[in-house]
Amino acid sequence: MAAELAATMQTVGFIGLGAMGAPMAENVADAGYPLVVYNRTRSRTEPFAERGEEVADSPAEVAERADSVVVMVTDDEALEAVLESENGLLAGLTTDTTVIQMSTVTPAATEAAAEAVRDAGGEYVDAPVSGTVGPAEEGTLTVLAAGPEELLDNVEGILAAIGDPIVDCGAIGDGARMKLFVNLLLGDMMGAFAEALAFGTSQGLDYDDMLTVVEAGAVDSPLYSIKGENIADGDFEPRFPVDLQFKDLRYAVEEANDAGVPLPQTAAARETFSATSGMGHGEEDMAAVVKFFESVAGLSVGEQDS
Repeated sequence: MAAELAATMQTVGFIGLGAMGAPMAENVADAGYPLVVYNRTRSRTEPFAERGEEVADSPAEVAERADSVVVMVTDDEALEAVLESENGLLAGLTTDTTVIQMSTVTPAATEAAAEAVRDAGGEYVDAPVSGTVGPAEEGTLTVLAAGPEELLDNVEGILAAIGDPIVDCGAIGDGARMKLFVNLLLGDMMGAFAEALAFGTSQGLDYDDMLTVVEAGAVDSPLYSIKGENIADGDFEPRFPVDLQFKDLRYAVEEANDAGVPLPQTAAARETFSATSGMGHGEEDMAAVVKFFESVAGLSVGEQDS
């Protein structure tokens, strides 16, 4: 039955097998889609090869062998490289290929990518995801889909394997805009939380009591519950790294500048994340922004040793 199901389902290519991409690709395979994977660092493809998934030697080869190709990379520059470098995705694209761009990039980058894909004869869906490693593993990311309705319908099964809900955000570029909106809020919230914890610590308040007060009131948030516990445990494993949060805040501020919208709180959060990265914590979880305040103020927040 599994073989019959696979024969009737489109083959999905997956480019980018990082902390988010790998579990997303696994969920697509678990949904029954034949998979072809590629990652610049070859070792990340080994778990897929061991499960019998096909491994390609280039993005072009992925495009040649897949009906739809998911791209999950770090930023504008990485997306451009995947598409346009020698043996890039565009080189192997056919008129039957749909590119599903799920990375966090600027609206301009996703719109340029869409134009390049269409010029090469393919189709394009703008569908970044909101969520971190846990939801990626569980298949519960929020998918911020944008593009023609018929095309979104054609790839709905793939998107549903990756996340729920699937939000129709509008035209190409609007998925990227929605992602910057939510990550702007995420960065502002995390920066404010770390700042408040540092202030409370400076006032001699008990850490657990601070978390209890936050969770009991109007500012309660799953983010604060999870990150509060992580900070207390000194657990900064990168569910969403500082460097990526900084990148998203930078993109949001640049877009806002172009639109003439002031973002003073976001600009401040961007600089806090930038400073945290400069202190050597860029690859740690975004909760490590608390270390900036600890270092500057000479504090130890929560139950950390440092």
